[in-house]
Parts: sequence; structure tokens; C-alpha cells
Amino acid sequence: MEMNRSHHSIPWVLAVLFTFVVLQAQGQVVKSYTIRDGKMVITLDKRISPASLDSFITRYDLSELALPYYLRTQSADSLYRAGWEVMSDKGNIITLSKSMQAVATSNDPVDKIIFTEKHPTFAELFPAVNNGIVAGINKFRNKPAFAIEGSTVTFYLKENHSARRVQLAGSFTNWESGAITMTHNDSGWIATVTLSPGKYWYKFISDGNWILDRDNQLRENDGLGNINSVYFRTNTVFHLNGYTNARNVYLAGSFNNWRPKDLAMTRTPSGWELPLYLAKGTHTYKFVVDGNWLNDETNPEKLPDSQGGMNSVLRLGKPYPFALNGYTNARQVVLSGTFNGWKEDELYMKKTATGWELPYVLGPGNYEYKFIVDGQWMTDPANPLTVNVKNNTGNSYLIIEPNYTFRLKGRDKAQNVYLAGDFNGWKPDAFPMKRSGNDWIFSVHLATGKHRYKFVVDGQWIIDPDNKLWEQNEFGTGNSILWIDK
Repeated sequence: MEMNRSHHSIPWVLAVLFTFVVLQAQGQVVKSYTIRDGKMVITLDKRISPASLDSFITRYDLSELALPYYLRTQSADSLYRAGWEVMSDKGNIITLSKSMQAVATSNDPVDKIIFTEKHPTFAELFPAVNNGIVAGINKFRNKPAFAIEGSTVTFYLKENHSARRVQLAGSFTNWESGAITMTHNDSGWIATVTLSPGKYWYKFISDGNWILDRDNQLRENDGLGNINSVYFRTNTVFHLNGYTNARNVYLAGSFNNWRPKDLAMTRTPSGWELPLYLAKGTHTYKFVVDGNWLNDETNPEKLPDSQGGMNSVLRLGKPYPFALNGYTNARQVVLSGTFNGWKEDELYMKKTATGWELPYVLGPGNYEYKFIVDGQWMTDPANPLTVNVKNNTGNSYLIIEPNYTFRLKGRDKAQNVYLAGDFNGWKPDAFPMKRSGNDWIFSVHLATGKHRYKFVVDGQWIIDPDNKLWEQNEFGTGNSILWIDK
């Protein structure tokens, strides 16, 4: 059954106005959704059957809460993300609640019930970038991949001529609320969309019925009970000229962990090609022609491959100027980090009058690195941020294009405040926060999803007093929870 995409579901709003209780043969098994003391309240019996639970979820449009997963694992991430909390969990009965504060900026009574807090859209839940995806390839059958001209993509649904109306909806339209009406032609239905490179979910709405793209082999569950077709808006086309007699040609590189038979290239009149989505950064690659690994002879950019040969290199984005001052008497300095798998013989730095330098393209993110000076590993003396301390050395930590600023308010008398979390190995003195008026701030790049963190104030670990989302940890002291939607 296709779930209603809209957050403005009228039946759902009417349903919250009364309590629904059912009886099962083995005894009274309660499932209810009601309003009490200004809160929406869900009461569930853990003995509820899967079919009954599914019916309950469908009736009240609760797929985003992932209730089956919660009942099975007791992991409440999906509840917290949607603004719900566990009021009680005793015996076989659990009670969940969510405040019903009015939204002053909305005149829609539906909005006033549903949007009690920031309610993320599907586009926010699945952004085109910042989702950790390094590379992506489309896999269509019976039709070519959607045509790209400039920044415009032409979506195409084959045939379906009996339909009176077809719409295109996806993470780029906020699903049904911004669905695009498609145009009918001799071959089927088309619609043009302006998209930046990245990964997107989509479906077609044919006369009100949600359908997958049957010619697209890429499908994913959105975690909310829906299966969607997946499309990568590509930004790079790899070409290999010649080798027209080869049986199989593949592309392999750092972006797919060098798997030799993962990215099959397509034969063309003059050779082979493969459109690919690649995230910003530095990528190394080779072609695999009937089992033989070959460089891209049309690309002069090369880096050592650790086996006495070279890899072709593709750089997308702006270079970061790595520099090590001094050490002018050193014979060799190498840059190594998480961005190149800690290779010791790939990124050789260039000697200058005052030290060593190497511009290296990195996409948005957080990176660990070190310099290797004549075989000796060392942190960057110009960078105070270090993480993952081992043998009192640690790694230098680099933040490219920070997208979130942590803020601790009202600690104007504190001497030192640090930020610690799963994004920096929980090191208590890695991220020194800066004073900003009476607040303390620190900016970092966070990928989409869940993050745990705490503040360390003059040596005292505390959760974020301004963030009501938290979870218990193994020490019984709790961690604050942050969700990054885009």
C-alpha cells in the first residue's frame, strides 16, 4: 500500500480526535492515538500483532516513527527525530507523546496540529549532497538514462498511454506538494527538472496512483515504509577511446574501493564511456580492459599507485593548501591522511624557500592527516586541532566547509570549553570552543544523520542544556543528540 506523501493528511488529522482500541482473542491488546493535556499520545501493547500494528500505522500516518523497529530494538532514534518522546515503558505497555504547540505563522489548522516542531521534509531527509555518497551510477533497462542538458534533466516514463494525467514527484519536489505535471507524447510522458549533481529519489503519480519507474533498476527504501526509484544526476563522463574489440571494460578507482567489476562501461562507436556522479574531492582511477589495468592516456594528471605504476587523477572542487613550514633540510616530505587511505608514497610535497607545500582538492568534510618527514610521522605544527591520540601523538584534524555551529549559552565565567562527540572520537580537548559574547561556539562539518555530543566546561562533561534531545550512554550520564538533515 502506498503511504500518503503529504504531511497535510486530512484523515490523519480527524483521526487524532478520538481513541481507537481493539480487542484480540488472547486478551485486551491496546493500541490508541488520542489527545491529552495538549499532547498527542500513542499507547501500544508490545504484544500487538504485526498486521494490527501495520493497520494502526497506516490509519494514523505514523510510518516516520518506525514503530515496528522500536518495538523490536527499543531504539528510539526515529521517535526523537520526529519530535516524540517515551513517556513510559512498563510491562507490555508503552506510551509515547508529542507536544501540540500552535504554529503562529500558519493559518492552516492542519499545520497547527502537525508541525509542533521542525518537521523535516523528504528533501531534507534525503539531500542530494552531504549524504556520504562518493559515487553513483544509473542502471536503466529498456530505455536510456535520462537526458541531461546543462543543469536540466528530462525524466521519461515509457508508454502508460492509457493514463489521463501523470505527475513526477520526488525528493526534489517535496513529493506530492510540488509534483510536476508531465507531458504526453508518442513514446510516453516527459518532464524537465533543474537538478544539481547528486542523488535523488522519485516516483510517478499516474491518475493518482504512485508507481515506481519500472525501467530503473535502482530502488531504495526511505526508512519510512516507502520504496522509491533512485536517480543520480551525474557530473562526470569517463571515456576510453579505442579497444572496440574488447569484451568487457570496467572503471575502477578510489571512489568504489577499486572493485574491478563494479562499474561496467558502455560500448560506443569509438570506444567506451560511463557517466558517473562523483562528490567533490580528489579521485584516482584506472580502466580494466578484459582484466588488464590501464591508465587514462588522455588525462595527464597522475599519482603513484603504490605498485610502481601510476593512477589517473580527477579533481573536483577547490584545492586546500597544505603547508609545512621549515624542515628545509629534509630530503622528502609526504602528506598522508584519511582522504587517501593513509598512503605513504602517493602525495609528495614540493619544497619551497620556507618549507613544503602541496595543494590538494578536498570536498566538504572532516579529515585526519599527518606529514611524513624523512620517514618520521608528525602532526601539523600550525594546526591546533588533533584527534585519535595514540602514544601521545594523535592526528591533525581539518574541517572543510563547516555546516553547523555548536553553541553553549550562559557560561560566561568558564575558562575553557571544548566540544566532544562521535565526530572527533570524543576527545575532551580536541575542539576548543571560542567565546562569542556570553556564549561559546565551534563550527564543524557534519554529514547527514545522527550525531552524539557533549560540552566539556572547565573539565566537567555536560549535555547541551538547550537541546532536549538526548539518550543514555554506558556511563549513565547521557549524550546530547543532533540530527543533520542537509
